[in-house]
Amino acid sequence: MWSICGIFRYYEATSEWTLDYPPLFAWFEKALAQVAEFFDPKMLTVSNLEYDSTATVLFQRLSVCGTSLVLVSAMLHATKKDKDNARGLTAFLLAVANAGLIMVDNIHFQYNSMLLGLLVWSILMAEEQRYILSGILFAVLLNMKHLFAYLAPVFFVFLLRHYVLHGSSRNSVSSKGSSGSWAAAFTRLMILGGAVLAVCGASFGPFTLMGQLKQVLARLFPFARGLCHAYWAPNAWALYSFADKLAAAAAAAVKAGLKQPSA
Repeated sequence: MWSICGIFRYYEATSEWTLDYPPLFAWFEKALAQVAEFFDPKMLTVSNLEYDSTATVLFQRLSVCGTSLVLVSAMLHATKKDKDNARGLTAFLLAVANAGLIMVDNIHFQYNSMLLGLLVWSILMAEEQRYILSGILFAVLLNMKHLFAYLAPVFFVFLLRHYVLHGSSRNSVSSKGSSGSWAAAFTRLMILGGAVLAVCGASFGPFTLMGQLKQVLARLFPFARGLCHAYWAPNAWALYSFADKLAAAAAAAVKAGLKQPSA
């Protein structure tokens, strides 16, 4: 899949595991393909399904480890004030040495460590009042994996309140002076909106110009296929979640019964 030019890959259907991520992730994989060719060019042949040469697996593992540095750097920045105590070390290890990321996600080569790193960086920039940079980073994240869209309303409201309406930004010249005026708020809205739209334009623009936006959206939101790509996984997860809820309720009831005072 990586060898296909990003412009055409949303039409590719050789494998059942078609590309259903936003365009920035397609360009990211295209960049990976440039490096992968030096390891084993055969892995870039789309029809070469189930290919798992030693060089291919090595490249995949190295690429996951390398891109995980985004999360590592974000957590180092987040915990720099507590780096000399147990609190900082614990927070760092809980994120970077997360068992789910290491044993499940990284083996699956979905690069979610990098994506979570982008999310953490976006939150950190918001905390430091670098609101425009925060918005840009979240836009990049959203254009790499649209699963994070559920966080978009939170970021929108936060940036609207703290940057657009109140103008409290560490590095924004527009926040100086009459930060409370509607004209200043509109200016800040245009700056922030322009930065976010620039990211979205760079991501979706080429596909829109080539008349392929409908195909991209069909891959991102596959209602015709069903939103669950592998049906056994969500079904099994639903049964597990239901059983877990029942067990939690039963445990709470038993615990409450044991605490009842004797007559």
